[in-house]
Amino acid sequence: MTSSSTSLTAWQDRANHAARSVTSLFGRKLLFLPGTHLGAVLWQGRRPAGQPTLPTPGQEPGNHAGPRWRAALRRLRPAASLALPWHYWWQAHYVDCLVDAGRRELGGGATPAARFNGPDRPSAGHLASRLVTGVRLRNALTFVNSYYDDMAWLALATLRLDRLAEETRRPGRRRNAVVRASLALQFDAACTDDLGGGTFWSKKRDFKNTPATAPVALFYARTGQHAKAQALLDWLDATLFDTDQALYLDGARLNPAGEVVLERAVYTYNQGPVLGALLELGGGANLARAAVLVDAVERLLTVPADSSGPGAGAGPGGAVLRCEGTGDGGLFTGILCRYLALAAADQRLPGATRATAARLVTGTAEAFWSGRRAVDAGEAKAREGTSIFSLHAAQPAAATYPPGAAVELSTQLQAWMALEAAAAVTAAAGS
Repeated sequence: MTSSSTSLTAWQDRANHAARSVTSLFGRKLLFLPGTHLGAVLWQGRRPAGQPTLPTPGQEPGNHAGPRWRAALRRLRPAASLALPWHYWWQAHYVDCLVDAGRRELGGGATPAARFNGPDRPSAGHLASRLVTGVRLRNALTFVNSYYDDMAWLALATLRLDRLAEETRRPGRRRNAVVRASLALQFDAACTDDLGGGTFWSKKRDFKNTPATAPVALFYARTGQHAKAQALLDWLDATLFDTDQALYLDGARLNPAGEVVLERAVYTYNQGPVLGALLELGGGANLARAAVLVDAVERLLTVPADSSGPGAGAGPGGAVLRCEGTGDGGLFTGILCRYLALAAADQRLPGATRATAARLVTGTAEAFWSGRRAVDAGEAKAREGTSIFSLHAAQPAAATYPPGAAVELSTQLQAWMALEAAAAVTAAAGS
């Protein structure tokens, strides 16, 4: 079945399947504490008999993976999760994914029967709230950390969580507002006139970049601080927008001579929150830039899909969004899909731009879905009916995550985000 003919119900079912898979394989209480939830950063099933030991994805330089992870997993103690690297922003996107599932539950009447994981389980919104609690406890009883982009993602996620609570007529916890008030002070401190504007990436305060500036701009835009948001977008356009590619570069820093030096890497996820902020603020110039950005993403950030493989349903041209590997990069394409879905539904954009955004989302989601592999009973007890998704949309999970491989949470959230984005695009098209 191609993405163009996949029904809304089918996309919702697929997103629910991804939600059940991620929460079942990775979700757990923090140290068995009631009222908490957290995503384990790694899951590894049993290897089939006779299969050689497989390398852990992400063992390349620069990624936090390796033998220590396996040793911690083998111990199977409650404290083992504390021995693993802490990825704050992965949990923030986990909250966002649960909010997506919660919005679909709301569309189904917000009844127990509409819950993604069955009527006897907590709603997605309730689980997201437990996750926010788990983040605070795991992060040493605070929501503040050394990276402004991490904090921006959590602020955005809790804002959406509160809006979900309002729509279900269950007011959000006061805690979420306190979280955002605390983090907003962090953002105000990170947005300075150094380098002409923008947001520092970390508390080292030596680098300003798109990964921090864009989500902070989106947070300001969604909380009514439009002037602050526009100032950050103006800095991004003046400093990090590459006119030849029509895409945003990674960041800028001062060299010892006091000159501005650009980090010219282009990442998929950086384009997403910029797109979101442009759409949130609106106005002729911002919407025009949003349309240019969507077109550039299709032109420069896609890869050919195998016509006989996972990308077979990707639509005309058979292109899917490129993926950026393991570790933090495992989230990147999912984040871009989230914001492309907003563009696909925004009637202020040209019809051709909306169609491009929708095609990129549904084609990439179709590739993730068709390339999944089932987790069988031999890998893990009581995990039947769950799936592992590939870390690359254009490759099957059986190749990138064969049985016995260590699977990173980031890559599974990426596929879940893509499937939620496709469900949202299809819902908007039918409304």
